[in-house]
Amino acid sequence: MVIFNLYKLWFMIFLFVGLCLYLLGLYYLFIDYVVLLDWEILFLNSSFTFTVLLDWMSLLFMGSVMLITSMVIFYSLSYMMDDLYSVRFLFLIILFVISMCLMIISPNLFSILLGWDGLGLISYCLVIYFCNFKSYCAGMLTVLVNRVGDVAILLGIGLMLNKGSLCFIYYLFNFDWGNFLFMLVVLASFTKSAQIPFSSWLPAAMAAPTPVSALVHSSTLVTAGVYLLIRFSPLIDCNMSGLLMLSVLTMFMSGLGAVYETDMSKIIALSTLSQLGLMMSILFIGYPVVSFFHLLTHAFFKALLFLCSGLLIHGINGVQDIRYLGSLLYNFPYTMMCFGVANLSLCGLPFLSGFYSKDLIVELMMISGQNFFIFVLFYLSIGLTACYSLRLLYYCVINYVGLLPFGLYHEDFSMMFSMFSLTMFGIFSGSLLLWLILPVPIMVCLPFFMKFMIMMVCLPFFMKFMIMMFVFFGFLFGYLISIQSMNSVLFMNSIYLWFLGSMWFMPFLNVKLGYKSLNLCYNYQLVLEQGWGEYLISNLLLNMMLFFSKFISLVHNNTIKVFFMLFFIYSLLMFLV
Repeated sequence: MVIFNLYKLWFMIFLFVGLCLYLLGLYYLFIDYVVLLDWEILFLNSSFTFTVLLDWMSLLFMGSVMLITSMVIFYSLSYMMDDLYSVRFLFLIILFVISMCLMIISPNLFSILLGWDGLGLISYCLVIYFCNFKSYCAGMLTVLVNRVGDVAILLGIGLMLNKGSLCFIYYLFNFDWGNFLFMLVVLASFTKSAQIPFSSWLPAAMAAPTPVSALVHSSTLVTAGVYLLIRFSPLIDCNMSGLLMLSVLTMFMSGLGAVYETDMSKIIALSTLSQLGLMMSILFIGYPVVSFFHLLTHAFFKALLFLCSGLLIHGINGVQDIRYLGSLLYNFPYTMMCFGVANLSLCGLPFLSGFYSKDLIVELMMISGQNFFIFVLFYLSIGLTACYSLRLLYYCVINYVGLLPFGLYHEDFSMMFSMFSLTMFGIFSGSLLLWLILPVPIMVCLPFFMKFMIMMVCLPFFMKFMIMMFVFFGFLFGYLISIQSMNSVLFMNSIYLWFLGSMWFMPFLNVKLGYKSLNLCYNYQLVLEQGWGEYLISNLLLNMMLFFSKFISLVHNNTIKVFFMLFFIYSLLMFLV
């Protein structure tokens, strides 16, 4: 009972603070107001200050994070009921959110690093929460990939200290090494947001409990990199076509992987990766505010999607393979209603929250003047999003009859309250924020609708409907390869499917490179500890004996091969002579 009261207490705290910050952010947006606070912690030859930046962007993001956290904590009240360490889980969630808020409100790279490292450390503790071999491997992959971004932030701190201050606001418009600093920030953001080639840790992080996945994949860990790039977006003063290509390839790769995937949790994780690529791509085109708008709308329906999938998996004895599901609408009616809203919002169905940001991004991509290759990949990726979302709905909701195991079909009040609350945000947050964040309503339309619009960019009829054509082709392409992969045993075992369904070999390459780097570090440490003289001279005879014994053993075990090889070399030399 004490544990339940503790969960409810923190639920109320986060809900109240989140609503206050969200409304305050809307007020700051309305009056165009910014607060910059300096707190002098230490004065020793020079002052060491802690700076806090409160504007509409940081307040809205913090409010969204705390609102989602409150729903996740109330959801965990039932989900973690049987866990012996539920109090530890609650405090890890609280520390995780505090680290995220510290990163959001900091215009100082040093305090950003504190929040950044806090996110990495606590995410490792949450991924390995279940204490099994799979979660240990996933946690190690997560923390090692994110350390690359931490090194980039440290280099950025050293670069800015060389210029005299840590606060990036003073250097956004007058900084000699701005491009170099921006590339360091891009490297850090790519690792945290799992862009190519750092994409492998995001599906692996699904080893964490479902409430953690809902928090990590919606508004905290993976969006931290996008938010940092939005803050540093005034440094973009050169051609970003290479980074744009990586973001679009991330969208395409994750869309293909989700079409081939049969694990429900991994499909939703790959959809998060696809939406992160969408945010990054529109950011590199030059629209950071639109990227932030999609970040806010995406947070609510993606958290809802994870909470619905967690209840489904919890109710059917932990089965995650969508081929075993079907007709869940009759067993989980309210959950399936919320699940459908989240999936259709992810697809961009008109008048749901995802439509307002996604449709605007699609139209701005059309008028940005990018090359045809990026154009085709971008819109095929949008079509693949619709394909894997509707495929997930088909296998879970429609009357598809799989080998569904017996389970306890029970929808708890705390879970349903959290999902219904996030459903309301998933429906109304897009239309609310569109009219407030963008100062002038923007509509990309056909020329004969010009007199009805306030601010328009007109496109020819063919270009306007070419978007729909490419999205349809992407959906058809994903549907055909999905049907082929499901029905053909030969296709399932092919190298083609292994390449497309395994994120283009990135998990294998990252694990291999990580193992090689750790092995190299171990050998280097061994040489340093023993001294080069002892390692190279004292152990020389022993190493030579080991080498020759292994060589003789190899020759004895492969006598015929060695004989034929020597015969071939001898014949070749005789022929040349």
